[in-house]
Amino acid sequence: MIDIPGLPEPDAGPVFDLALLVHIAAGVTAVLAGLVAMLARKGGRWHVGAGRVFLGGIAALFGSMVVMVVIRWPATVHLAALGGIALAAVLLGWRNRRRGESDGAHIAWMGLAYIAMLTAFYVDNGPHLPIWERLPDWSFWVLPTVVGAPLTGWAVHRHRPRRPAQARGPAP
Repeated sequence: MIDIPGLPEPDAGPVFDLALLVHIAAGVTAVLAGLVAMLARKGGRWHVGAGRVFLGGIAALFGSMVVMVVIRWPATVHLAALGGIALAAVLLGWRNRRRGESDGAHIAWMGLAYIAMLTAFYVDNGPHLPIWERLPDWSFWVLPTVVGAPLTGWAVHRHRPRRPAQARGPAP
């Protein structure tokens, strides 16, 4: 059994423990890589590299989540839904860039993946975290979106395509 201070974890066997270790490492990796991608110059080396690591982190989170959900079914089925949303969103965001489609859609999909990932973390761990433990259960489902959706919307707006200046009439 893995003992993480403050977080109760039932003894579900060595396969669960291994999946949990992978899950924690993948989660930390995805959170940090996502932050780097968000803060780096869009399209630059840091953004692209961190984005690839973020995608890999979400994929590893999903894979390890499937193992843990199967072991602890049906108590964690809600986490499977959030994991599915995060994986689908990150794959759609990646596909969007590969096809050269709009920056706005790419940012929205990646933002959704990040929000879903954080929502799953807080829904599962929030009741056991300092300060968060004082919040009502519904807040773990809502707060990541309340914070993340406006930030994602701002980023979409900030990186929208620029329209050429309108002609102001005939030149003198």
